[in-house]
Amino acid sequence: MKRLIIFSLLCLFCISCTIQNNSLQSPNGKITVEYYAEKGFYVTYRDGQEKVKMMSLPEIGLKISETNDGFKLIGSTLVTSVVDDYEMLTGKRKHCHNEANECTYQFENAKGLQVDLVFRVYNDGIAFRYHLPETQEAVEVLDEYTSFAFTAGIKRWTQKFIVGYEGFYWPNTDGIADNEGRDWSFPALFQPSDSIFVLLTEANILRDNTGAYLTNAADSSIYKIKLSDERLICQSGWHSPWRVAIMGTLADIVESTLVTDVSESCKIQDTQWIKPGLVSWIYWAYNHGSKDYQIVKKYIDFAADFDLPYMLIDWEWDAMENGGNLDDAMKYCKEKNVTPLIWYNSSTAWCNPTPLYRLNTSEAREKEFKWLKEIGIQGVKIDFFGGDSIATMNYYIDLLEDAAKHKLLINFHGAAIPRGWQRTYPNLMSVEAVYGAEWYNNKSTLTDNAAWHNCTLPFTRNVIGPMDYTPCTFTDSQHPHITTDAHELALLVTFESALQHLADRPEGYKQQPIEVQNFIKYLPVAWEDTKLLSGYPAESVVIARKSNDAWYVSGLNGTENTKSIHVNLEFIKEPIQFVQFFSDTIEEKHMKIENLSSDDKELDIECQPRGGFVIWVKLEK
Repeated sequence: MKRLIIFSLLCLFCISCTIQNNSLQSPNGKITVEYYAEKGFYVTYRDGQEKVKMMSLPEIGLKISETNDGFKLIGSTLVTSVVDDYEMLTGKRKHCHNEANECTYQFENAKGLQVDLVFRVYNDGIAFRYHLPETQEAVEVLDEYTSFAFTAGIKRWTQKFIVGYEGFYWPNTDGIADNEGRDWSFPALFQPSDSIFVLLTEANILRDNTGAYLTNAADSSIYKIKLSDERLICQSGWHSPWRVAIMGTLADIVESTLVTDVSESCKIQDTQWIKPGLVSWIYWAYNHGSKDYQIVKKYIDFAADFDLPYMLIDWEWDAMENGGNLDDAMKYCKEKNVTPLIWYNSSTAWCNPTPLYRLNTSEAREKEFKWLKEIGIQGVKIDFFGGDSIATMNYYIDLLEDAAKHKLLINFHGAAIPRGWQRTYPNLMSVEAVYGAEWYNNKSTLTDNAAWHNCTLPFTRNVIGPMDYTPCTFTDSQHPHITTDAHELALLVTFESALQHLADRPEGYKQQPIEVQNFIKYLPVAWEDTKLLSGYPAESVVIARKSNDAWYVSGLNGTENTKSIHVNLEFIKEPIQFVQFFSDTIEEKHMKIENLSSDDKELDIECQPRGGFVIWVKLEK
């Protein structure tokens, strides 16, 4: 069985595409994709006067079962401009704008089967996908040959592929890291030069498509796409997911919205009911869900005391006891003016925790979602999904669409990474797919690794979409944490999630100074803008986020040493009302709180080992 050869005759047909020197450039001219006979596509980045080789695509194509003859390039479209302007209800930026240059390469075999390769070059990366034109029969795809080749020995941050995506992004230069096996999850970060980076991921998985991951089993520097399902039936008009490579400086990577840029537009007409917010969360402190009614009441009280909009009724709610049940909890939420969210088992993988099998069919979902709205539930956390298969991807979409009909928010846990659905279905508020703070309950591993791990996630996992890390713990769970209190507070700003679950027990927050309590009370979780001010994976990160009349600047030290971090606030052009500063002290479990002059735009901050800081800049109205 021969593969679908995309580039074999490309050079013979370049005249049909108005690209000089067989190249396609980004609108700003920084990124260039060039074709070389027998070598495939080469991607370069112009960093000032220097031309940096980012990577090559030595193989592009699909393995199609019904064909035993190669595909030939029969033509290509003219280069067209793609411009998209849209708004997000949640995420790192409200107003999103993108521009790209696009060319479609058309291939055909002897039987007349046509396959198109749609290629876009954006200012902050590239994206391409496969397409079956209309009016042709279904095609069976058994593999995808797409490969990304990097220079051997460059630094990279990769996570071993496991269901649930709960692992560390180990820094390495050999393509092996500290893991067994050679399969890697999206996203994966690479550093081709001192200042330029590439982040690989995928986006816009439509119904009847499978998720994918990366393997470098054949060559440590070549990362090939590996489909989660080995057999894919592609109907007429089929599109594959976009293969996405975000490129540029670390600021370009962190601030990019390319994953949502290539995803389908919002499918929900009325979005007024979609409200981001902080959530009180019961599991972390007790390693249990909502079985004890008295503890549930305590977390409802905490949400009310801190003006949090939401409280999550976690697993075991169907077995709630000790003085009350779910009905009693709902009544108490109403009394306290707290909106409840509730947990469900997806019933597709780990099926022990109940309730089970309440969402697995359209009829069951209709019954359950209708009942939830009737009793006052505003959203569902759905847990324990079984991988990235076609069936699971369809299940995600079914859940999002059916929940939207009933105006229910969605948080996926034990789930696949976000792939742009937060634009298409903005009721998707968060996705776990991260080694988060709940792991303080399970193993001692996070204690010693949390600081550098927290400084890696903003450059990797959190780039591609909301991340339910469940941050900000001042007390200890089953295993202690050794990050400072200022580090923990900074996580609330550093990590983006439209439902930000506060992991600690209520007393952990109530024992903090009133300034810290007020900061938490008034903290937004959806942002108008996001800027990376400085940082490097595993070492440090400083992020600024804007919401209405305030800027929030958070910093983390991922090292075991005291670190001086310089922060320049000159990017804030609006008049400043006041500046409040939360930083480390020599005593790890205390914060220094002070008011700064609005004229102080240049700050040199001493962070303790595993420390951090927050700068709250209130703007004049």
